[in-house]
Formats: sequence, C-alpha cells, structure tokens
Amino acid sequence: MGNYDQGNGPQRGRGIGGRLIAAIVIILIGLFMYWNQIEVNPVTGEKQHVAISPDQEIRLGLESAPEMSREMGGELPSTDPRTQEVQRLGEYIVSHTEANKSPWKFQFHLLADTETVNAFALPGGQVFITEGLLDRLQTEAQLAGDLSHEMGHVIERHTAQQMAKSQLGKLFVVAVATGTDTSGQGGYNAATIAAVVNQMMQLRFSRKDESQADLWGVKLMEKAGYDPRAMIQVMEILKAAGGGGSTPALFKTHPDPDLRIQQINAYLKEHPPEPHLSEGKDLREIFYK
Repeated sequence: MGNYDQGNGPQRGRGIGGRLIAAIVIILIGLFMYWNQIEVNPVTGEKQHVAISPDQEIRLGLESAPEMSREMGGELPSTDPRTQEVQRLGEYIVSHTEANKSPWKFQFHLLADTETVNAFALPGGQVFITEGLLDRLQTEAQLAGDLSHEMGHVIERHTAQQMAKSQLGKLFVVAVATGTDTSGQGGYNAATIAAVVNQMMQLRFSRKDESQADLWGVKLMEKAGYDPRAMIQVMEILKAAGGGGSTPALFKTHPDPDLRIQQINAYLKEHPPEPHLSEGKDLREIFYK
C-alpha cells in the first residue's frame, strides 16, 4: 500500500480545498472593504466607493505635486505671463462655479515640458498643464475647457475611486493565485490572466472617468462664461497631437478624441449653450502683449 502524497490522492485534494477556502476568504475580505469604503461626494451628493477622505486627498496631492513637477521639467516661474494666465483663469473658474463650494484646495501649475502634450490633476485639487499643450491652445475658452476638465476629475474624486477599485482588484489577483496550484504552469497562467483582467477593468474605468470629466469641463466653463463648444476644439488639438497612433483603443486610458467629440456634441445638443458665452481673448495677445 503506498501513501497518497503524490498524484491525485486525498492529501492533494485537501490542499486544493484549503487553497480554495483561503481564496474565498480573501475575496470576501476585499468585497467587505470595498463596500464599506463609502462616502457622499461633497459636491454632487452621490455615494461613492473611495479609499481615502477629502483631507487625505488634499494632503496626498500637496505632497505629490513637487515630485510631479520635477519629473516633468519643473514649473515655469510665477513671473511668466503664461503661468499667471493659467493661475488666473483657473482661480476664476473656481470662484464662479460649484468648485468653490467644495473642500478641495485648487492650485494650478504650468510645467516646463514642451514635448509632452498633456494636462492632469492630482487628488485634492492640484491641476497641471504642460507647456507643450498650452502652446497649442489658442483662446481663453480652450484653456478654460482643459482646466475645467481636470477640475472635473478632482470633483468626482476619480483618484480616490480608482484607489478603492485597485485595492479590490489586487485582492482578486491574490485570491486567484492562492486558489490555484502555483506549482505548475497552470497556476501561473491563471494568476496572469487575473492580473490582465484587473488591468483591463481599471482601463475601462479610466475611460469612463475621462468622459465624465469632459462633461464636467463643459459645465464648468459654461458657468464661468466661456463657450463650451471650445471643448470640441481642445479635442481636435489633442487628436492632432496624437499623430494617429496604432495602439488599439481597448488599451488606451483615454477615449478616442472622435468619440469624445461625439459625446460632447450630444450633450450640447440636449443642453444648448447660452448665446452670450464667449471664447475670450486670444492667448497670444495675453502672453505677448
């Protein structure tokens, strides 16, 4: 009579059962944590799954801003008229919209990166735009649209929501790896597949966040007195800067500019802009007067 240490004997079965139980426990812990990370958004009034509080978001953004600036060429000096315009317009939008009623500490930065065409926001209100993007914008309304879009990310607490989703996703990956026999190739493949699924989920949420921020951008710039149709011009600028790359749309964190234009047009069709709205001054007149 041989023992059952090898093959498909009872000991191996008990091992598989133990791993499955551990995996289920990990998943249940992850779901419990996620569903208990709920706060009411102070601006929208909606319940959201978030990993950190507004105060923690503000602190995280403030602590991360200097390093972010260093990574992208540093900030242009406060005496530069372009920096002054970015800050002036950003503060103007805050003071004339519901962003002023939020707990976020909005600050606006112009980065000395001429190669990167981008803008982004850290949690808590730190908003950045690169010199590479600013140089392509032509009017105050276009700049207002871009800054308002980034403010939308802050207001919707997208980073805090992504952190909560990421924590859940990582525990899901751990659970799959735990519940699979990792001694062979099969377990490795299962864990890898779980990681890819988690990443794809995060990309999907990111694309959704971008579309949501686009609509916030339209709303905020309109309330600040700027023609929201300038947001479409911003999308055209981003499309031209993209150079028509061949990366599959499924793997892009931002929706295709053409899709974003369609979504913005659809919104504006349902919510026609007021006739008195303006595109503002030409940025070149402001920068080089």
